[in-house]
Amino acid sequence: MSSVDKLKVKLFADGADLAGIAEMAANPLIGGFTTNPTLMRKAGITDYKAFALKVLEIVPMLPVAFEVFADDFPTMEKQAKEIASWGKNVNVKIPVTNTKGEFCGPLVKVLSDAGVNVNVTAVMTLDQVKKIVDNLNVNSPAIVSVFAGRIADTGVDPVPLMAEAVKILKSKPKAELIWASPRELLNIFQAHQVGCHIITATNDILKKLALVDKDLTAYSLETVEMFYRDAQAAGFDIQV
Repeated sequence: MSSVDKLKVKLFADGADLAGIAEMAANPLIGGFTTNPTLMRKAGITDYKAFALKVLEIVPMLPVAFEVFADDFPTMEKQAKEIASWGKNVNVKIPVTNTKGEFCGPLVKVLSDAGVNVNVTAVMTLDQVKKIVDNLNVNSPAIVSVFAGRIADTGVDPVPLMAEAVKILKSKPKAELIWASPRELLNIFQAHQVGCHIITATNDILKKLALVDKDLTAYSLETVEMFYRDAQAAGFDIQV
């Protein structure tokens, strides 16, 4: 059994490219999908609902997360309920605050009590995790997306924080923790080790799963061969 086969953390693909989503939907290792307005804009998406419905045609069963994009909570609530109506496998992403820094807790409570599968996103502190969990309905599935990669970008080791977040979520057994915005394949194994339920990663990172358990001596030789081939192809020459 390979190291990948032993992973307990679920792998979600993060992106907004329909061809890439279809490719990952055919991969038995992938257990769900996420996207966000920034990824959609980069992919040239202009019709939000039309894009989402195309994704749901490609992914009719696995969890798929789409994010609200309003900045006031009443409109967020309306958008969330509309998005949730698009499919039983839809998770609705709610930012942990709006742009004014106002906490989304009351909205999360309303939606969670109504049975909407919320995914609270852009979370980066344990205080935020605790406050979110306090607003989740114990009977409703939910996700808390902690941006471990962005935490690491600040020079802080996210592993202890994620381990503590796993403990906090235990009070709501139907809630799951996502290790979001990973920067390298190693993060998948770190998420597994701390008991994180899900990690969402771009296709570029997920494709590196093919390297897991690769013999490092052979990998070293392949790297040397690559440097040699590229030097030859470039026609480099040093007169000695």
